[in-house]
Amino acid sequence: PVWVAWHLQSDDIGSTPRQDDFRGDAGLPAGWYQVQTSDYTGSGFDRGHNCPSGDRTSSIAANSSTFLMTNIIPQAANFNQGPWEGLETYTRNSLVGTTNEAFVVMGNMGTGGYNAAGLVNSLANGNVTVPAKVWKVILLIPKGTGDLARIRSTATILAVNMPNNNSLYNTTSTGKNAWRNYITTVNALE
Repeated sequence: PVWVAWHLQSDDIGSTPRQDDFRGDAGLPAGWYQVQTSDYTGSGFDRGHNCPSGDRTSSIAANSSTFLMTNIIPQAANFNQGPWEGLETYTRNSLVGTTNEAFVVMGNMGTGGYNAAGLVNSLANGNVTVPAKVWKVILLIPKGTGDLARIRSTATILAVNMPNNNSLYNTTSTGKNAWRNYITTVNALE
């Protein structure tokens, strides 16, 4: 995917364990390349979620849906397991909690990410682009009804734009907070 958007609230978060059932998306139109989990084997990149598994733990079906390969992009391991995971956890636990909800748009741009061995432009014989950068915009508003009416000048907007580069990050607790070094504006992303 180039981008994915979703809504996140406390009702989406439960106790369902991670399903880890990565699979191709049979719902794609005929003739479209159907990415398989094996396309990532030996690539040096994680199968990185767009909408995180942790954002859909209210049921087995909800969590399983995040493992369709149409929700996955190649992410450098230290990036995915470090600051990207840190931002996902921060969003769920500190921003949303029980009193807020979020509208999230996450995407990628450019060609060429860095795994531990160096620059890689694509996987699966050119069928899967390895993005150069991965970005996210989070709009946080108080829980309620009438979404548009609750989007005011006091709404929190968090935007990040991070290089997909294994050597820039680590997976320590400090590394999980490195997303803060890549905060940007929506205007800059546009």
